[in-house]
Amino acid sequence: MTRAVELYYWTTPNGRKITIALEEMGLPYNVTLVNIGKGDQFAPEFLAISPNGRIPAIVDPDGPDGAPVSVFESGAILMYLARKTGRFLGTTAREQIAVEEWLMWQMGGLGPMAGQAHHFLGYAPKFDPPQVLPYAQDRYRREVARLYDVLDRQLGQHEFVAGDFLSIADFAIYPWAARWEFQQQVLDDKPDMRRWFEMMTARPAVQRGMAVAADKRSDLQSDRKAQEILFQQPASPKVRRV
Repeated sequence: MTRAVELYYWTTPNGRKITIALEEMGLPYNVTLVNIGKGDQFAPEFLAISPNGRIPAIVDPDGPDGAPVSVFESGAILMYLARKTGRFLGTTAREQIAVEEWLMWQMGGLGPMAGQAHHFLGYAPKFDPPQVLPYAQDRYRREVARLYDVLDRQLGQHEFVAGDFLSIADFAIYPWAARWEFQQQVLDDKPDMRRWFEMMTARPAVQRGMAVAADKRSDLQSDRKAQEILFQQPASPKVRRV
């Protein structure tokens, strides 16, 4: 019997990548909430699992050779789970290359750029005092738009992101794309991205993954304490990883 994966999670796009994957893969999992607005990510016991002090992270009691293993970084977790289940990583070498390409595109491009758009467009203007930086706002709004144009062109050629098969690349990209309005984007000129987005949104496993702890999410636009913790946090203490 497969034992439950222990997921350390908060309701961010990176966290939701993993709940979507676990739901699509049908793996049992338990959720430990790491409230990043309260600083839970800097607790020594969490840093022992995720030394970068970021969610998500997992502990799989049925790791390689049957021994427990911890994994941090959402892309690494997705690849680990895909290998563990033999699903959503492509079935040929060429498919696997495409999945890895688009996963890295999300990790190195869409995630960081959309994250900065969230910060400068949504959060910084709500600071006390407000921080409205037009150059930064325009920079990240335009770059996210460019990246979504890239995605739209790719989806004009394939049903899913990496090809005509569902993969962890779709799981990685969807939670970021789900915040397109917050990023001040439009989909009217991106018909293939819209088609893919609506198709993914309709999947029951995606809906379940997105719903995990959704009621716990705080409003970073008004939560001054959470803003201080997230955006002005000093370096984390050194902790030996277990």
